[in-house]
Amino acid sequence: MTSKIVKRSNFEDSPTVTTEMPNARRLVLNLLGAAESGRLTVGEALAACALFDISENSVRVTLARLAQAGLVELAERGVYQLGPERRRIQDEIAGWRGIEERLIVWTGQWIAASTGGLPRSDRKQLRARERALSMMGMRELDHGLYIRPDNLAGGAEDVRQRLTALGLIEAAAVFRATDFDSAREKQAHRLWEGAALVEGYRQGEERLEAWRRSAGGLPLDIAARESFLLGDAAIRQIVFDPMLPAPLVDEAARHLFVEAVKRFDDEGRRIWMTFLGKVGD
Repeated sequence: MTSKIVKRSNFEDSPTVTTEMPNARRLVLNLLGAAESGRLTVGEALAACALFDISENSVRVTLARLAQAGLVELAERGVYQLGPERRRIQDEIAGWRGIEERLIVWTGQWIAASTGGLPRSDRKQLRARERALSMMGMRELDHGLYIRPDNLAGGAEDVRQRLTALGLIEAAAVFRATDFDSAREKQAHRLWEGAALVEGYRQGEERLEAWRRSAGGLPLDIAARESFLLGDAAIRQIVFDPMLPAPLVDEAARHLFVEAVKRFDDEGRRIWMTFLGKVGD
């Protein structure tokens, strides 16, 4: 019996929306993060990767390397689950469907994270820091001072906990900021390209809806492959979205995009459950 797998995104370090072919690492971690049971058999991994012309040897080597890095672990013979190193990030990713529920009315204040005094010699730690700040929608206002609008439920304490879970070391100061001088206040409003975000929402919604309208006649393997590529990019777009308030962005356009991704994800679940349900038949 195969575990139930639904389409989700693994998201490495880049928020860029693309539909490029995944490598074995990205695809395996994606599938593991998507598993309803939290587990993935080797057979399921091989079948899924074959859709993208990834060889059996590459899959097995990737599983071994991921296990060595602590990103996956054996649940039982021939069955893998996410390791603790990956589960921290996966918990954040998995909340994308309810991301709008975390938003509150913006009163003009900011949440800040100060990283100027943190070490930069550990490259792994630095990458984790940059990813954490990016996933929380924070941008650099001054050297080592990152900010975002204070429009997330839970305020600075919640942002601090989420940044730490995503890889920012606890020594970093995270706090509410207000009363910037006029020059910095204007600069803060220009840190995000609101118009580009809105255009991305609109294009993304159109792309997903167009695929759903035309996908009915696709062979199962093609539908699985294409739904993964499009869905992975769309969910990554949401996870790395700064979730800005008005007037920095058009919140209605973002909502329409998020709802379109939910519909697409529902369709992707059905397709992938059907595809992987045939593994071993």
